Amino acid sequence: MLINRLFSIIIVLALILIVTTPSSTNAHVQDIDLYSESAILIDQSSGEVLYDKSSQQQMYPASITKIITGIIAIEQGELDDKVTISEGATEVIGTSVYLLEDEEVELRKLVKGMLINSGNDASAAIAEHIAGSEEGFAELMNEFVNDVVGVSDTNFTNPHGLFDGNQYTTASDMAKITQYAMANEKFRDIVAMTEFEWETEGWETTIYNHHQMVRQYDEVTGVKNGFVRKSGYTLVTTATHVDDQIDLVVVTLNSPSANHAYNDTRKLIDYGFDNFETNKLEEGEVLFDENGQEYELEEPLYFTSETDNNWEKEIDDGGMLSVFNEEEEVLLEKQLKTQEELNKEPDPKDAQMAMGTANQSDVGINIVFWIGMTLLVTLITGVILFIRKRRKRDWFFR
Repeated sequence: MLINRLFSIIIVLALILIVTTPSSTNAHVQDIDLYSESAILIDQSSGEVLYDKSSQQQMYPASITKIITGIIAIEQGELDDKVTISEGATEVIGTSVYLLEDEEVELRKLVKGMLINSGNDASAAIAEHIAGSEEGFAELMNEFVNDVVGVSDTNFTNPHGLFDGNQYTTASDMAKITQYAMANEKFRDIVAMTEFEWETEGWETTIYNHHQMVRQYDEVTGVKNGFVRKSGYTLVTTATHVDDQIDLVVVTLNSPSANHAYNDTRKLIDYGFDNFETNKLEEGEVLFDENGQEYELEEPLYFTSETDNNWEKEIDDGGMLSVFNEEEEVLLEKQLKTQEELNKEPDPKDAQMAMGTANQSDVGINIVFWIGMTLLVTLITGVILFIRKRRKRDWFFR
């Protein structure tokens, strides 16, 4: 039948488009055998996804929750503050740094006790100090990851990761949260610590980083492990190549054991180190298009390429920078501004006019879209009526 033939042609054309669409860096991912139910590997600088296994699946985070608690404490708290420990904080179950009611502990020390020794009591004390309660801090956590980090498949109900059916995340979101946190030098310094001398009223000892790989491998720079029965073993890890070739973020969720989580992470780190490198275009670099128009980079630009795979950059006459590899796969696209545009001070009238122009443009695009849709529907209807008339029978709804 004619309609069936037309449908077949459309499917064939769609498949051709899919096959001929340029691939991204992660198109060359190997089949890595992992025990973790969900996992992701990204380039910490560029954010490029290098390996993905069900990374959008919502999972329970356990103590990797403390990554977001830590970065909020560092960015929104005063680390020199003295925190008075409440009775409620001392009663939180699970891993502890043995805080005592009414003792005063520096916020900086609490963050270390939480991120290094995974103290749930320290997490609760941090939350109460910053937001007044764990519930208030959970609201702050969700606002932070949504509005500041820019992830949307994560929800927190507590600061420490003890199980709650409504506390969930994804490997993809945790990788982005970690990428954000590791951009903070104070956070990086704390999660890289292998040990710390802990002295409070209730406990004097040396605490050791619960993330075993931080203690075992020089290239591992952080960050946090976790476990509760319903989440399985969760692990977030960052690693830097010995030659500064690439910085990686690895997230594995719901591993059947700690060893499985660490082994999966080791596989992904090795895969990233062996196959990829980060490239950087420096802030302030001046580039020219084929007509000699000058452009300047307002910020450093990072992109990921395969190791030993050459890349080139070019700028079209509209200022669009494209970086592509030997297979002509696009690694980076960025709209640049001319020197004249960069030097021009913004005028409120110009901004208002630009907004009006943009709105008019949107209206124009919508009008053209609906006119096109109307014509398409009319054409299809005409074809159907024509075929029905010739066949003299109603086969379309059969």
